[in-house]
Parts: sequence; C-alpha cells; structure tokens
Amino acid sequence: MWHQLLKEIQQGNSKALARTISLVENEFENYFDLLQLLPVSSAKIIGITGPPGAGKSTLTDALIGEMIAQHTKVGILCVDPSSPFNLGALLGDRIRMSEWYNHPDVFIRSLATRGSLGGLHPKILEIADVMKAANFDFIIIETVGVGQSEVEIAGLADATVVVVVPEAGDEVQTMKAGLMEIADIFVVNKADRPDADSFVKNLRTILTPAHKTGIPVIKTIASQKEGVKELFEKINDQLQITATTDRKYFLMAERAYQLIEQYRMKDISKEYLRKEIESKQYPNLYQFIQQYFN
Repeated sequence: MWHQLLKEIQQGNSKALARTISLVENEFENYFDLLQLLPVSSAKIIGITGPPGAGKSTLTDALIGEMIAQHTKVGILCVDPSSPFNLGALLGDRIRMSEWYNHPDVFIRSLATRGSLGGLHPKILEIADVMKAANFDFIIIETVGVGQSEVEIAGLADATVVVVVPEAGDEVQTMKAGLMEIADIFVVNKADRPDADSFVKNLRTILTPAHKTGIPVIKTIASQKEGVKELFEKINDQLQITATTDRKYFLMAERAYQLIEQYRMKDISKEYLRKEIESKQYPNLYQFIQQYFN
C-alpha cells in the first residue's frame, strides 16, 4: 500500500498526495512505515509567519504567482487556527488563493492547528516531508501568526519570512524575543500606508548586532504584487545560504527533537489528563504531575 502511494505521489498524483496527508494527519495504522520510505528531497521549505492581519495569505498568493512565472512547482500548506473545544477550524481565507487550486503545478492543503501552541499543525513535520516527496521545487508553509510561541517554524523552514505592517510599531517591540530572533527576511506589507518608510527605518534600527545583522527588510504591497519579485530573490539568496552552512544540521536536529518529543507523548492527551484530574479530584496539580516523572 505505502509503496504504491509513494510511487503515485512521486508521479505527481495530487489525489494520492491529498489522501496520504490525511492518513498521516489522522495517524493511520503503520503510517510511520511510509515515512521511513520517503526519499531525500531537495525541495526547500519557506515559512511565512507574522501577526494576524499582516496579509500573509495575500502575500503567499502573490509569491505563488512569481514562482509559477519562473516555471517551478509549488506546494502550499496553510495552517489555520482551530477551536480549543472541538479542534475544528474555519479555513475561510483560502479564498485568496482560489485562482491556483486547479493549476497543475500548484498544490494547496489547509490544516488546522488542533490546539498546537506553536501555531503549526501537530503533524506538520511529517506532512512537510510527504510534500517533499512530490517533487515540488518550493513548499510554502503559512502559519497562524500567534506571536512569540511561533518560533516552532524556525525548526522547520529553510527560510523564514516574517510579515508585519506599518502600524505594528509597538507589536514589533514585543516580538523581539520571539519572531525577530527567527526571521531570515522581514516583509513590511501594505507599504502604501502612511509612515511605512519611517517604520522600515525604525525596524532596521531595532535589528542591531545583538539580534541579526544584514537581515533584509523588504517593502511590499501584496494586493498589487509590488515588491514580490524582490522578496522572491531574497528568499532564493537565503535558501542558498541555508544549503551551504551548518544551519541545515540545526534544522535537522530541531525536527528530530520535535518528532521524538511528539512520539513519546503520543499516549497522553489533554482530554485524557482532564478526565484523570476530574475523576481523581487531585487537590494539588503537582501531585498529579509527579506520577509522570516516576
């Protein structure tokens, strides 16, 4: 079964790819056997993150257009927030990418975070590796944009793009310890708004040697496709740097750590913990936790 699915994925069968992602997402029996069959891929992962309302989906749509114009194959994983109660999600903003859904060189899949604090899907590492087997040139992962906890994207992407808007001055200050540490490229989107130039100048000032030097800050107006070509050039530059430095080993170690952590915790869920606490009426939460340390 797995060998046949993998063969179909490598041949560009989008239905087989979609089905396999669902099997991995829902932890179908023995799905780990498929993961061990996945070949080494040269596909590069681009993470697009930033605060809600920054225009990430519109920018992603514009980037797809730029990539397709250069005759490349693109896979997109769009991660949306989910309800903390039923883990479902409204995947409404995918309408911004509607023109690409039937394009033969574009594959788009929406995923819900299912309560993951990092702003990503709990199976995002495995799903991204399945996507890489489909011979895409680029894989774009657009995240929820939940703030400092979203540094998880740094362990997944070969290049991380952080999108902000000119009005985000105070917000950028609060992001210093999180998103600003993992950004390879900053995008100031909606740059036609007032004070955009002043914001860009201040942002470059914030990026002191204590953080990162030489980090590009690109102005875009994604809705009008302005600045997107320059952004794609900078992304390509970053991907070349990533490929020739020790960062690739850091990324692999991050991915391995997250996968091992995930599988060791697979028998423990929030729902299980809630029922245990409710049934045993622990007066002290730390007494309850202690049993998992023994």
